[in-house]
Amino acid sequence: MEGRSQWGTRAGFVLAAIGSAVGLGNIWRFPAVAYENGGGAFFIPYLFALLTAGIPILIMEFTMGHKYRGSAPLTYRRMTKKAEGIGWWAVAVAFVIATYYSVIIAWAISYSYFSINLSWGEDTEGFLFGDYLHLADVPGQMGSLVPGVFFPLIIVWIIVLGVLIRGVKRGIEIANRIMIPTLVIVFLIVVIRAVTLPGALTGLDAFFKPDFTQILSPHVWVAAYGQIFFSLSIAFAIMITYSSYLPKKSDITNNAFITGFSNSGFELLAGIGVFAILGFMATSQGVGIDEVVAGGVGLAFVVFPAIINEFPAFNEFFGLLFFLSLVLAGLTSLISIVETFVAGVAEKFNISRTKSVLFGGGLAAILSIIFATQGGLYFLDAADYFINQFGVAALGLVEVILIAWILRKLGLFKNHANEISDIKLGSWWTISLAVITPIVLGWMMIDLLRLNIMRGFDTETGNYEGYSNMFIMWGGWAVAIGALVIGIVFSLIKWRSNTSAKEETEDISNVNN
Repeated sequence: MEGRSQWGTRAGFVLAAIGSAVGLGNIWRFPAVAYENGGGAFFIPYLFALLTAGIPILIMEFTMGHKYRGSAPLTYRRMTKKAEGIGWWAVAVAFVIATYYSVIIAWAISYSYFSINLSWGEDTEGFLFGDYLHLADVPGQMGSLVPGVFFPLIIVWIIVLGVLIRGVKRGIEIANRIMIPTLVIVFLIVVIRAVTLPGALTGLDAFFKPDFTQILSPHVWVAAYGQIFFSLSIAFAIMITYSSYLPKKSDITNNAFITGFSNSGFELLAGIGVFAILGFMATSQGVGIDEVVAGGVGLAFVVFPAIINEFPAFNEFFGLLFFLSLVLAGLTSLISIVETFVAGVAEKFNISRTKSVLFGGGLAAILSIIFATQGGLYFLDAADYFINQFGVAALGLVEVILIAWILRKLGLFKNHANEISDIKLGSWWTISLAVITPIVLGWMMIDLLRLNIMRGFDTETGNYEGYSNMFIMWGGWAVAIGALVIGIVFSLIKWRSNTSAKEETEDISNVNN
């Protein structure tokens, strides 16, 4: 087994953590969520969620990785052998996300090329689903490979696996030192151009105008916590793995605050850029902002190409910059996602990083081809919904309950962080993790189940997006449950490495330490 890798500098770690947190969701999810949940007033519950869940969990996971010096499975094992399965469950969730996240980046690469001559034409929706994706008529039909997705997907995996083979210091750190500043510069250019467009102020007014009546709704607060939770890359092995490469003397708390506020700052920047452009579109079409607001795939690959068509000048250039920003944001996040199972496999089976990258990353690359077929968008939609709602959210709830209430490690972690950090943790941190976060995550899960029960009355099949029972079973539930099963199975496999034996695992009976 190779010696444990380490970040070259503190800035390298911070940039990598920011690179993991700043992803596609910052650009295409946050603006729509904020607008739909009170506009400017949404920033109140959003900031509260950041300070009572986002940053506290970041600090906890940074401390876990730093203290136990291992991937997520090894970190949980060193807390107690009985918890190793949670680490593998998190790794399995990351693995699933990597398989389809890579395909979205491939789309962004294709659209960067399409931007050169605005190949998507006037009917951007028809182009995406017809000319580009050749979308199958029925969900569940795989169909043939789509060359326009498959070949960019190969490029994505060559970049990601190439970076990871080079290691933490010479690969991940250098890649983020290049990509994150480039992303910020590219997106700043897009935003500056956006706010100078006719109608931009109309869009910004819609984005920032506060509707304080909405913040009295529990749904808005759940939306705020959900955005923070899914945006910061917490609860599925990434931050534990990254922090395990920190030197022994590292300011954990300060790093967490920098990461959290940098991620939120980019989300705010994305909101300004997106709504300035949406304001331009609404004005040019003579309609209200509410008629052009969209999120997710529709915003990035349907609405934005349509808007770029209407730019008064330099359409191709700004189209290229926008999709390049998606590529960069996606790559930095995908690198961190894949690193979680590369590290776990290398430690568990005592193999080199190169072999682990080729095995773990290679397997993810092969499975991602499913999403590069004509039926890929349907599989992506189902897998994304179920793995995020019933994987990441459930993992977060299990994680905080295990550490705060079962193992009672918050005091130990607080002392560890305070010994090496300038910002000292107090009762705010403990109350946030022991009380506020479990209540909110528990409510989120209950609300999710309620929505799925209600959906049974709103759709013909009673399933998400009205998909058939068979497709939901194999494309959704099997994926979410399979990640949990894989976590249990891997925890039962005997360690082939001496890594876990170098430090005695803490017995579950020592829960009061």
